[in-house]
Amino acid sequence: MSTTPQLLNSAQVARFVAQGFLRLDGVVPAEMNAEALEVFAAELPSVPYGTPVPKAFPEGSLARRLVELPAVAGALESLVGPGPEVDHHALHIREPREGSAQPLHADALIDLRPDAFDVQLMYYPQEVTADMGGTLVVPGTHLRRVNESDTGRYQNLRGQTRLTCPAGTVMLLHHGIWHGGRRNDSDTVRHMYKIRFNPTVPQVRLWDTADLDAPAVREELARSFPWCEQATARLEILNRVRLWRTLSGDPDFDIDHWATRIDNRPAALRSTA
Repeated sequence: MSTTPQLLNSAQVARFVAQGFLRLDGVVPAEMNAEALEVFAAELPSVPYGTPVPKAFPEGSLARRLVELPAVAGALESLVGPGPEVDHHALHIREPREGSAQPLHADALIDLRPDAFDVQLMYYPQEVTADMGGTLVVPGTHLRRVNESDTGRYQNLRGQTRLTCPAGTVMLLHHGIWHGGRRNDSDTVRHMYKIRFNPTVPQVRLWDTADLDAPAVREELARSFPWCEQATARLEILNRVRLWRTLSGDPDFDIDHWATRIDNRPAALRSTA
C-alpha cells in the first residue's frame, strides 16, 4: 500500500473553507479500528501543549499510524501544513442511553486569527448509527465567531448534520465550527478520538494547486447554508473570500466584488503616497 500523502485538490480545500469540515469515510483499516477500541480501554498518555507529532505519538503507536495513513496525512498537510504540533488529544465516550447531549458550541473561540486556523481531527473507530447519536455539526458556521457555549441554547439549526458513518471514518474540522456530541440512544458505547493540530508554517498553497483556477473553486466558496438568510450569508461568503485570499496567496480573489468594494479606502492610499 502506498505511504505517500494524498494531498487535497483546490476544490476540496475550498469546500473545507466553505463548510468548515471535511469527511474521510472509512479510511482507517478494520484491523486498526479493532485495535483502537482496545487502546481506548486504557488511559491515554498525556501530551503537553505544542508537542511535535513525532514526540507526541511514538513510532508504531496507534495515533502515529492513524495520522500517517495516506488519506489522513495528505488532508492534514493540505490544511495545516507539514510538521504540525499537537495542541491536545482526548477520548470522548458516550455511554448507552445516557439521556443527555453536549450543548452546541465552538471550541475555545478566544482564537480570532484571520490568517491561520487549527485543525481538529475526529476519529470514529466503530460504525455510528442514527440511534448512537454521533457528532452534530452546523456547516458553514466556523467563521461566525461565538465564544464557547454561546450557542448552547439552540437545540436544532436548519442545515445541521448529525454524523452517521462507517467504522474508520475521520473528520477534519476548522477549530471554529459549531458542533456537539449528540445523545446516545443505543445499547452500544460510542467512541470518538480527537486530536487538535496547530500549524507551524504559513497555511498558503499547501495542497495540490493544479485546479486552483477551476470553476469548482468559486462554486464551493459561493455556496450558502440554510441556517442563515440570504442577506446574512453575504457575511459568511465575505469571510471565506478573505480566508481564501490568505490560503491561495491571491490578494485579489473576490466573489461579486464584495471584498474589493469593502477594501476600497482612497484616503488610506493617499496618506501612504
